[in-house]
Amino acid sequence: MSQTTDERRLDSIEDAIQDIAEGKIVIVVDDEDRENEGDFILAADKVTPEAINFLATHGRGLICLPATEERLRDLQLDMMVDENTALHGTPFTVSIDAVEGTTTGISASDRAETVRRFVDPGAEATDFGRPGHVFPLRARPGGVLRRAGHTEATVDLARLAGLAPAGVLCEILNEDGTMARLPQLQEMADRFSLKIITIKDLIAFRSRSEKLVRCLETVEMPTKYGEFQLHLYESDVDNREHVALTCGSFDDGEPVLVRMHSECLTGDALGSLRCDCAQNLDAALRMIAREGRGVLVYMRQEGRGIGLRQKIRAYKLQESGYDTVDANVKLGYRMDERDYGIGAQILSDLAARKIRLITNNPSKRVGLEAYDIEIVAREPMSIQANRYNINYLRTKRLRMGHLFSDEDLAFEDDESGDQHAEGH
Repeated sequence: MSQTTDERRLDSIEDAIQDIAEGKIVIVVDDEDRENEGDFILAADKVTPEAINFLATHGRGLICLPATEERLRDLQLDMMVDENTALHGTPFTVSIDAVEGTTTGISASDRAETVRRFVDPGAEATDFGRPGHVFPLRARPGGVLRRAGHTEATVDLARLAGLAPAGVLCEILNEDGTMARLPQLQEMADRFSLKIITIKDLIAFRSRSEKLVRCLETVEMPTKYGEFQLHLYESDVDNREHVALTCGSFDDGEPVLVRMHSECLTGDALGSLRCDCAQNLDAALRMIAREGRGVLVYMRQEGRGIGLRQKIRAYKLQESGYDTVDANVKLGYRMDERDYGIGAQILSDLAARKIRLITNNPSKRVGLEAYDIEIVAREPMSIQANRYNINYLRTKRLRMGHLFSDEDLAFEDDESGDQHAEGH
């Protein structure tokens, strides 16, 4: 058993894994800066009608079935919608019922049968009716090291317990219909003798026990900013190669100056004025070089994670009047598809676990802190707006919470400029 700073009881991940292996239900709590909710979770392999009834009676939320992309693809379960505009981008597939062994599909026994059939290795796509009363969710490859959500936590816990990588979850509501928060969740755990853990602790457990990135090569990299070392990493999570530029040593325990920079071919390499990426890259490298100690992690997350092809399609929509957020949504993506688990593992491998983060984007702070990276300070960057990116930067401040100063956005509109040329 571990203790939090406010003395509320939390259980160890090892104890939770043991309970999952034994078919018991556990409560999993996520970060207060995300949904800040608790879910009942159990392994799909161990589901019973009694367990489904417990979730429905005491959880009161939607009963869902998180699983891997591979399993969903095998059973030909498509995403529920082409354009996911949900606040947290919850990845629902079409809902299902087992064709055989069920009646209406809604009873506890019917839903348990649907879940059991889902994890049966011999099951086929034709074994399920669509739509139904069980709601599969697509977990990201890499689990909570890729996305710090309950969907991924469910699949991770089942896998760590040696069971099929699928499970059942249900959000926990109070009797008055409001979301249960940690004090209420702790009371419920005590009442029903359930283990209660956090996704943050699960991330830390996996980060300690698994290494999903590896450094392939390290070479000297002289640049116009100064002498750096380039570290080439490969990730088992997304099978991509990422780069870290470092200078100085990090063995003195002092916070390291860090920039997490997402790939931008059009801005970084081609000098596009539609975004501020090249300015950010230049400013960060200058700051690190001036300090003589720091890391720039260059992540392969083009277009805020949607890829080059979709970014160019988003540009086309922006030329028709969409802003950068609505263009992504129109293409079926969230406003920001990036994740920071891979980058966090790279920082850990470089011994940069206590950092000063160079960013104007507060969501990066939340994303990294979920992966046990301690951020002691945010180091802002000053950027200069131009007639091609002013609307883009305003959108980032107004709709994405970026912390630009009024001076950063102090730009007089030029009638000759294209005011619709937003960036990614």
